[in-house]
Amino acid sequence: MSPSKNMYNGAEIFFESLRRENVEYIFGMPGGATIQIYERLYDIDFLKHILVRHEQGATHMADGYARASGKTGVVLVTSGPGATNTVTGIATAYMDSSPIVVFTGQVPTNLIGNDAFQEADIIGITRPVTKHSFLVRDVKDLASTIRKAFYIAQSGRPGPVVVDLPKDVISAVSSFEYPEKVEVRGYKPNYEGHINQIKKAARAIAAAKRPLLYVGGGVVMAGASQELRAFAIENHLPVAMTLQGIGAFPGTSELSLGMLGMHGMYWANQAINHCDVLVALGARFDDRVTGKVDTFATNAYKIHVDIDPSCIDKNVKVDVPIVGDVKRVLKTLRQVMPGRPNTDEWWQQIRQWQQECPLTYERHDGKLRTQFILERLSEKTRGEAVVVSDVGQHQMFIAQYYKFNHPRSHLSSGGLGTMGFSVPAAIGAAYAVHDRPIISISGDGGFAMNMQELITAKANKLPIKFMVINNSFLGMVRQWQELFFEERYSFTDLSEHNPDYVKIAQAMGIKSFLVTRTDQVDATLEEALNYNDGPVFVEFRVIKEELVFPMVPAGASVSEMIVERLNPQRML
Repeated sequence: MSPSKNMYNGAEIFFESLRRENVEYIFGMPGGATIQIYERLYDIDFLKHILVRHEQGATHMADGYARASGKTGVVLVTSGPGATNTVTGIATAYMDSSPIVVFTGQVPTNLIGNDAFQEADIIGITRPVTKHSFLVRDVKDLASTIRKAFYIAQSGRPGPVVVDLPKDVISAVSSFEYPEKVEVRGYKPNYEGHINQIKKAARAIAAAKRPLLYVGGGVVMAGASQELRAFAIENHLPVAMTLQGIGAFPGTSELSLGMLGMHGMYWANQAINHCDVLVALGARFDDRVTGKVDTFATNAYKIHVDIDPSCIDKNVKVDVPIVGDVKRVLKTLRQVMPGRPNTDEWWQQIRQWQQECPLTYERHDGKLRTQFILERLSEKTRGEAVVVSDVGQHQMFIAQYYKFNHPRSHLSSGGLGTMGFSVPAAIGAAYAVHDRPIISISGDGGFAMNMQELITAKANKLPIKFMVINNSFLGMVRQWQELFFEERYSFTDLSEHNPDYVKIAQAMGIKSFLVTRTDQVDATLEEALNYNDGPVFVEFRVIKEELVFPMVPAGASVSEMIVERLNPQRML
């Protein structure tokens, strides 16, 4: 934008607005409805555009960037199919509260509703899975709308925002004014928890005999990991994490109980069943955590801290609701604690549960297993990597066996469970984190869904470690079929149809490895981790029949965990 001009077209206003928002990257693909924006982009030097190979990949990249950096990811796509291709990625970000702004091209305003070429009502289509959405009908409103979009995406409980840009608005001319302050009617997030509620919570925790911290992704999003760690250490409290909460608290800490819920640790779920004070921090009592709600932590006095008031009492009734930013609430909570609870006996009980049912697998039969690969990966990276999982059995094994030491290091599609997430999300994360390894781990089923984005990684010489755990099955569905559907493996066997993934990666010019034996794992991991001249690809061909345990069957209580394969009816 030239300062000598008094009037600017919509494309110039668009980029000046992004400059004011300190946008570093745009993930997108050009098309007819956005061609004028891309023409202007040709001369823009303050940000980098990453050309994707599919618009779904663009949204997952922006999402991965947002999760790894804490900043807002930005997407730019054309109208019609370009816009509709973003829907899965938008829904993924919405379910996991990830801040992204998706700019979609649109047909001229006079053609909206006339079934014009490449027209789609993206506002109507995405309304259920966005935090907010805007259709810009006047270029005079463009700058203020972009300002609102970023504010809404970033503030309160983060989430995706869609901004629809008709072609005539992009070409129209207006003066430019970027508002410093934003006022959105009816939207005023409450960051400070009510002090009386916080004091009430503090008294309950101090008096507890069996307290438990139940930590969700809100702690990561709020940047509250340091406050959480200090509070847990000061009061010697056990910490159990949801899938999205992993990394909020160091997995190597003696206070960490690991993940709870459907595939959580036996001792973490036992702690849920027996605690007398349950403190939920930035968690929403998801069904994968609670199991049968009527039996969830029935003897516990429940405290719930969340910035989103709609999450309070939605799934589980609580005794002390605290609406506020978990970072600020924890800071205040530490200040008003009247004393430290005596948790010595409680910890003795927890250690007994850990000895009763440790996390284990068959280690001596010579077969290549996912658990072994992940244990070795965790040890070799010392828990310092950013690991981007896809969805399925490997996702749960990562949560169980990789020991994360930092927040924003475990990126995973939790709420929507989106297969195909890992490859593009890892690309986004690679633009956010430059000093630690970025590792994408997919199953063979999910990898096939967005493997075209390997081209994007190669084109940009990103040093990502792409790993595929190939068991030739849609593994998690197969597990359910074995345990609950009489081993009727309906359309989950991929063995006859899987391509040679190593050759596909090599065809894209990517250094590639195939691992079929346990004695190949260490050397291959070391070579892959040490290669930084671009992406590297490793396929691990693991056994087909492995199952993820512990497991809470759908609709069952978290006390009804299946802990071994030989007798699936044995529940503890």
